[in-house]
Amino acid sequence: MRPSPLLVLVVTVGGALGTTGRYAVTHLIGTTHLIPWATLLVNVVGAFLLGLLLERLSRAGPETPARQVVRLGLGTGVLGGFTTYSALALELHDLLAAAEVAAAVAYGVGSVCAGLVACAGGIALGARGDRP
Repeated sequence: MRPSPLLVLVVTVGGALGTTGRYAVTHLIGTTHLIPWATLLVNVVGAFLLGLLLERLSRAGPETPARQVVRLGLGTGVLGGFTTYSALALELHDLLAAAEVAAAVAYGVGSVCAGLVACAGGIALGARGDRP
């Protein structure tokens, strides 16, 4: 089954917006010698927002065409473009190539763990909206 041109456009525009946001964060924070803080920040914030978005959408009921546009536009598009696990992999490679093994392990494990905790926090916050 082929995706509709509208959905492809929604993901494309969302991805462009998310990538632009990541670019802005990277240039605002800059780079450091060991830990790439900008990449860590966008990945953790993105994981939180994705958990929040998907939890709220799942609690809203069955997927409708409008919810599909929101899920694909914001989730796959914006947050998919905002987060950058390919940059994480490249930065880990660079740290290992520079023999910064401890920093690479801390950065890699810390990024994944922080992302999981952030996603769980987004899910928990998204679930709170249903409480009286």
